[in-house]
This record gives sequence, C-alpha cells and structure tokens, in this order.
Amino acid sequence: MPKNRKRNTAHRGGSGGGGSGAAAATAATAGGQHRNVQPFSDEDASIETMSHCSGYSDPSSFAEDGPEVLDEEGTQEDLEYKLKGFIDLTLDKSAKTRQAALEGIKNVLASKMLYEFILERRMTLTDSIERCLKKGKGDEQRAAAALASVLCIQLGPGIESEEVLKTLGPILKKIICDGTASIQARQTCATCFAVCCFIATDDITELYSTLQCLENIFTKSYLKEKDTNVVCSTPTTALHISSLLVWTLLLTICPISEVKKKLEVHFHKLPSLLSSDDVNMRIAAGESLALLFELARGIESDFFYEDMESLTQMLRALATDGNKHRAKVDKRKQRSVFRDILRAVEERDFPTETVKFGPERMYIDCWVKKHTYDTFKEVLGSGMQYHLQSNEFLRNVFELGPPVMLDAATLKTMKISRFERHLYNSAAFKARTKARSKCRDKRADVGEFF
Repeated sequence: MPKNRKRNTAHRGGSGGGGSGAAAATAATAGGQHRNVQPFSDEDASIETMSHCSGYSDPSSFAEDGPEVLDEEGTQEDLEYKLKGFIDLTLDKSAKTRQAALEGIKNVLASKMLYEFILERRMTLTDSIERCLKKGKGDEQRAAAALASVLCIQLGPGIESEEVLKTLGPILKKIICDGTASIQARQTCATCFAVCCFIATDDITELYSTLQCLENIFTKSYLKEKDTNVVCSTPTTALHISSLLVWTLLLTICPISEVKKKLEVHFHKLPSLLSSDDVNMRIAAGESLALLFELARGIESDFFYEDMESLTQMLRALATDGNKHRAKVDKRKQRSVFRDILRAVEERDFPTETVKFGPERMYIDCWVKKHTYDTFKEVLGSGMQYHLQSNEFLRNVFELGPPVMLDAATLKTMKISRFERHLYNSAAFKARTKARSKCRDKRADVGEFF
C-alpha cells in the first residue's frame, strides 16, 4: 500500500504539466527505485505508471512545437532532465514506452545541439538503440534507427560516431535484408545506415559494402528482359525508393574510379524506373539520373551518353504528362520536378534555390547539394534550420563556415512569438476566406443575370 500511495501522490503533483510529478517519475527511473518497485510487473501497474510518466515520455510535445518551445520554455537543465528520463525508459518492459522514449530523445536531439551531454552518454544510447533494434519489432526498430541517425549527426565525424556505426552497422544491414521485417523499419534502417556511413566511415571498403547492400535492394525494381515496358509497384517499392536515394547520396563521396564503375553499370538500367507506375519511384529515378549526369560531367566535361535522345524523350513526356489515369496532384508534382530534370540533362542547368535560416541564407545551386540537403532534412525534419545554424558538421558539408554568434538581443528581435505567428496566420486565413467569398458572389451575380 505505501508503494501505491507514493505513486498516486507523485501523479497528483504532476498535474501542473512537467512539474514535481515529472520529477518524481524521473527520480523513480533514474534513481534506482524502478528496479526495486517493479512498476511494470503487472498489467494494472503498467497502465498506471505509463499514464504517470506521460508528461515526459510523449514525444509529440517536441514534434509539434519544435525548437521555439525548447528555447522559450525549457532551459538546458530541463532538457537534460527530460533526456535522462527518456534514456531510462528505453529499458522499460513495455514496447510502446520504449518506442515513445526513443522518439522523445530523437525529437529533442533534432531540435537542439547537446553535444557534451550526448558525448558523455553515447555508449548508453548506443546500447539502448542496439537492444531495441535486436529485440524490438516494426515501429520500435524504426524509432531506434531514426534516433541512431540523429545521434551521428550530433556527434559529427570522428571516433565516437565511428564506434556507433561499428556497433549498429551489422544490425542495420541485417534488418535491411530481412524480408520478414517491417517495410517501414527496413526503410528507416536503410536511410540510417547510409547517413551514419556518410558521416562516420573513413574505411573505403565499408563504404563500398554499404553501397552494394543498397544496390541489392533497389535493383530489384529494374526491368528484366522478359518484362513489359512498365515497372509495377510492389509492397517493397517504398523500400527500393529509399535505398536508391541514399545510395545516390553515398555515391557523391566515392572516389572517381568507383563513380565511373557505378555509372557504367547503372546509367543504362536506371531509366527503366522512369516507367514505374509509382510517382515517387519515377521522381526518385529522375533526380538520381540528374545527379549522375552532374557527377559524370564533373569527371569529363565532354561526357557523351549514347541513349540521350530516347532518354530526353522519356523525360519530356514526364514533364508534360497529361495521363488521365493519374491523380492531378501526382501529375502536378511530377511535371514540376521533371522540367528541372530535363533542363539538367539537356542544358546542364539547375534552378538555384535559397534556404533561409536565422540571419543567414544558403544557395542550393547543384543536384549534389540539393540531394544532400533533402536527405538530412528528411532525418531532422523541422530541426534542419536549427542544425544549419549550430551544427558544425552540417555547416562544413554545405560550406557555411563556423557558426555565426549572435547576442541575445539580436536573437530576440529576430524571433516571432507563437502568439504573433497565430495572429498572422489567422489574418491570412481571414483574407483568403474573404477573397473566396467575393469570388463566389461574383459567380452568383453572373448566374442570376443569365
């Protein structure tokens, strides 16, 4: 009875949203009481403790609010306190609790640079990720792989991230090649494996091994000689797309000799994926082709592609696709992307994009840079802009120089509060509604006139 009273007392104290209730919950896990009390020893206690811990195990609070809330409402100590609670919960008996803890850590690290804190606990985190990848299923494996990617981005290149890759690499490869594993888990593991390899590996044989592993996945979508002219999508198509995109990323850091070998093998097979009935596969294949052309012309300025005429015909058809059997959204997205791809292949042109973050801006002026940016944005989500400002590794990748140091007053003048952003969005919504109403009124007047 005293144990239940203690838990209930802590629960009542936590109704203030991350106050003393969260403190008691973390103390129970971090201070060793978790092992003595055994709160997950039976079903009722498990439910009670999960609801009690939800104040800091729910990752949605970080995913929805992003870096702004962390800056305004949470100090460094608060974040570290939350992370310690999450780390302890990765050892929990409940798979859902472990998954929530993994996602919570990932969302914090994607939104804030905590290098020193992570450096001290990298072995603990790596062990937790390894355990969840080995013993977990589906969503838990996906969450563990996503956390591994962000962990390596935080650590940057060096011995620490090499150790993470050395520990997790064989497990990730096993899951990627496991036909019985969840497709979503295999997708995330493929992205994680390539991103960690991109950051950490100095071993050229490890790089080649990773490339081969990914090739073995996406080449299964290539047209075979006896096949029809259309690549039909399968349940594994999403995995093939992810593998192709991260394979292309790793190709950008390969030696020229290896790039030439890959170009010879894939340049004539990759266009077959442009006939896929999956719009995302068509776009992934087109963007990969544009990047391969950019690499080939970087090696040889007078690079000649034998089947250029048939390729440009396929690209032009996709850039002007009016197939009635395809969804309008898919056609609009496809036409926009393939217009840029066609210009890249035919005219060696790239439409420069501008990415703004804080007081800085970055110009994306080539396919290699665009592909690298898209990959890391997929991993970091809304935290990409913050990492571009603060993460030395990413700033080196995109040649942004050392981080720009800003005083608190400058940061305050640049930041828009959540309330101001809400007012701005409300005003914009009202303006759009008013414009639509006027347009409807005009149509109604015309109808009455006739």
